[in-house]
Amino acid sequence: MVLQTLDLLKMEIPLEEESVVLSEDVKTGLVLVDIINGFCTVGAGNLAPTEPNRQISEMIDESARLATLFCEKKWPVLAFLDSHHPDKLEHPYPPHCITGTDESNLVPALQWLEKEPNVKIRRKDCYDGYMGSFEEDGSNVFVDWVKTNHIQVLLVVGICTDICVLDFVCSTLSAKNRGFLTPLEDVVLYSRGCATFDFPVSVARNTKDAIAHPQELMHHVGLYMAKGRGAKVAREVSLGALKST
Repeated sequence: MVLQTLDLLKMEIPLEEESVVLSEDVKTGLVLVDIINGFCTVGAGNLAPTEPNRQISEMIDESARLATLFCEKKWPVLAFLDSHHPDKLEHPYPPHCITGTDESNLVPALQWLEKEPNVKIRRKDCYDGYMGSFEEDGSNVFVDWVKTNHIQVLLVVGICTDICVLDFVCSTLSAKNRGFLTPLEDVVLYSRGCATFDFPVSVARNTKDAIAHPQELMHHVGLYMAKGRGAKVAREVSLGALKST
């Protein structure tokens, strides 16, 4: 039923994905959104997968591959990590990724990033990494990172496609359009480098106050909404200029 619905949705709101070529001549930054244990590692928490998940595994593999290539070139990388204080939770979700727990840490495949000099780690306490980058003095860590590194193109990967990734992309595009993120020109969302969670109708129907969240369907919706806001959606990212030497 879900596959039939997804096929119908793709017919009604087709998503045209691009082949994006990254060039050495254009300063590109990589943003990793919430690729942490609490969302990706089986059994790691209330919002973690309960069993191995193909979409999430592919997202981790593609994100790790891109991060490796960026670090070899010493290109700028920013990793957002969802980290909540126990008394500041996100409704309607159960407690998750509490600050100081392993849930809020990078997945094992990406933990090496913490030691890389070109990588900026930002712990955030809300869905939106842009909003979660504001400091008490009004400055914004993400905005400063874009400007300091003179980033023209932003390549975004992570989880969840239709929640934290989408919120961050939308805020970034709005800020760019208002001139807050000069010299940023384009935001590229890599579809295979993104994932969301799976909470099928069959399970939600028997769970109090639960809302169904079919993975493939919501992944498509997240990508479609991001493209509708002005992001480019890439089915593949050509890294010929970034290959290891």
